[in-house]
Amino acid sequence: MEAVFSKEIQAGLDQARIEGLKKSSRLRVNLGDNVLPVLRMWKTGFAVEAEAPPLRGFVDLYDGAIHLFQCLIVTSEEEGGERRYEFKRATAVAEKPAVDFEILDHAPAGLIEDAR
Repeated sequence: MEAVFSKEIQAGLDQARIEGLKKSSRLRVNLGDNVLPVLRMWKTGFAVEAEAPPLRGFVDLYDGAIHLFQCLIVTSEEEGGERRYEFKRATAVAEKPAVDFEILDHAPAGLIEDAR
């Protein structure tokens, strides 16, 4: 059975759901000086509040203080008090710079010299 609510009650339920998602999520998106909490994230995109300023282009996605992705995004749709964005590209941020040679598993950790 499907429940049908008035517009005011449905708006209140949507707002309460969004507030709960904002409090429970550590994810945030940075675009310059704008820092917006991410309500939820999935493999191909994420959602923020509908009242947030619209995002476009390159953004940085963080989990707390950990930089997760540099993303190129486009607006997908707005529904239920949230604006959804889709990734055109999401590049994982590495902790170390890329190397241009193969690192062998059995490579020596250092050089020990005979100092006699």
